[in-house]
Amino acid sequence: MARRRPLVALALVLGLATTGCSSAGSTSALGSAPATTSALGSAPASQAPVVVGTATTPSAGTFLTAPNGMTLYVHAGDTATTSTCTGTCATSWPPLTVAAGALPAAGTGAAGTLGTLTRADGARQVTYNGQPLYLWQGDAKAGDATGDGVNGFALARATGAPAGAGAPARSSAPVTSEDPYSY
Repeated sequence: MARRRPLVALALVLGLATTGCSSAGSTSALGSAPATTSALGSAPASQAPVVVGTATTPSAGTFLTAPNGMTLYVHAGDTATTSTCTGTCATSWPPLTVAAGALPAAGTGAAGTLGTLTRADGARQVTYNGQPLYLWQGDAKAGDATGDGVNGFALARATGAPAGAGAPARSSAPVTSEDPYSY
């Protein structure tokens, strides 16, 4: 009986070692880096820059794009410190935002000045040449520009000229209509 105790103890130790090995080899999708690290480098994901790029089409010329390649727009009623698109408007025209501590960065061809403003809901919206940037729910894929000229929204131009140049006259009234196509 005394001889069995070391064998039982050895079996127990081997069992624990095997259990420990099965989970010790797992890593996150980013390798051995912590889960809070972004794929852009060693900065935490909340600190990763939002890169504003450009695209060019024969019909629309060169315009700004979000990191996912979708077209960006500006609204004629906005100012450098205020977004007038709230409520259901912001559902149809989602603002391009960055997490607290993150900064927007210019990709190739984005010649204007990037910044942020704090929206009424507390989100930090990306601005280009002082104009808040938006996406449009009507665009289905990268390169679509179906929101240009819709209800005071215009393509965010990448030329360095004031974003929204050519957009309809500014209105200071907030945009909150229930119908996403009639602001």
